[in-house]
Amino acid sequence: MNKPRRKSPTKRKSVANKFETTPERKEVTDANRARDRNTAPTIEVRGDNLVFVSPDEITGDLQLMETLGSPDAKFQSGLIWQLANAGSQGSGLDENSINFMLSMVNGIGPQDEVEAMLAVQMAAVHSATMSSARRLNQADNIMQADSAERALTKLARTFTTQMEALKRYRAGGEQKITVQHVNVEDGGQAIVGNIQRRGGLSKKSGPTS
Repeated sequence: MNKPRRKSPTKRKSVANKFETTPERKEVTDANRARDRNTAPTIEVRGDNLVFVSPDEITGDLQLMETLGSPDAKFQSGLIWQLANAGSQGSGLDENSINFMLSMVNGIGPQDEVEAMLAVQMAAVHSATMSSARRLNQADNIMQADSAERALTKLARTFTTQMEALKRYRAGGEQKITVQHVNVEDGGQAIVGNIQRRGGLSKKSGPTS
């Protein structure tokens, strides 16, 4: 078998010079990379494997970190496989569904591992919600319709709860204190303010004399 022929050093140098990085080319490359890093990576299903497709290795790493909010490769791999299994029906992996769910996660924009896990759950619940809506529309009898309607209602409520949980988590547990003016007669008691935690948790301060 003939070995591949190597190009002469002169020719290699000529080709390298042709594509030499210039300030203009670097500006375009950086702009394209900044655009690509804000999009979810594309996944191809090859047998039992998941393969990430990206313009280059650096951009691919940036896409994963931006989409999942974590630089941890083990976390990324585990969460992607969980998403893939949740987004596929039967024993096979559904490439279109996996990429759609990953785009949903990217749209939520998780900033850390906790937000990434919640975002994946939200994507899975949304997909299940739409499946229940399809079953409801295709129901052949009242029993099927009732079952699909109950599932649809529970899933829709769960998604709303997940959105509220994400909002509370991102708020960082900030407190809002409102003090209202009151008049207190001798020997009387009054509540001087309400302490409200974001997300609906609230409690009143104890009575003061």
